[in-house]
Amino acid sequence: MPERPDRAARRLVQLFLGLALYGASSALLVRANLGLEPWNVLHQGLAELSGLTIGVVSIIVGAAVLLLWIPLRQRPGLGTVANVFAVGLAMDGTLALVPGVHGLAVRIPLLLAGILLNGVATGLYIAARFGPGPRDGLMTGLHRCTGRSIRLMRTTVEVAVVVTGFALGGTIGMGTLLYAVAIGPLAQVFLRLFAVPPASGGSTIVATGTPRGAILRR
Repeated sequence: MPERPDRAARRLVQLFLGLALYGASSALLVRANLGLEPWNVLHQGLAELSGLTIGVVSIIVGAAVLLLWIPLRQRPGLGTVANVFAVGLAMDGTLALVPGVHGLAVRIPLLLAGILLNGVATGLYIAARFGPGPRDGLMTGLHRCTGRSIRLMRTTVEVAVVVTGFALGGTIGMGTLLYAVAIGPLAQVFLRLFAVPPASGGSTIVATGTPRGAILRR
């Protein structure tokens, strides 16, 4: 059954709004300078090494990770491809608009705002049901191919990413830990809030559903 135009429009708006807010939330965490989410620790380290902006590095890493889907036989959705570009562009755009801040009285609220906004963004773009981000698909693909739990795959990959990023100059701190603790519960709340019921008959361009037991993030 074809999807109703109003429903399709809502999902597309939700997808791109979520991705834009995700990039903005990541930029707030950069400006807070109290620790980044795992993948952005790596992106920041690579940016320091290469001289590229963190948003451009995010796009390059996202595209490289998406190539790893091929041997894992993962199928991307529209949201997967949009994720690669939209988050990095939004991140660089927000960093250009938000100046650096000093003093914990400003940095801590900025950190908390970034984590909360990240939860909102995660709920928006995943609930749109256009497919997971490239990094999440990597972890679920490893889960399917190895038979190991998603939790183990996520932990293994993200620990490796954080260690590598930190060695390259990426920022870790209380924000990294707080993000790890808070993002799961926040994502669950906003996934329920922004949920779009699946259409009857599905769609040929949409990767619907999320792997059981996974909280899909970038």
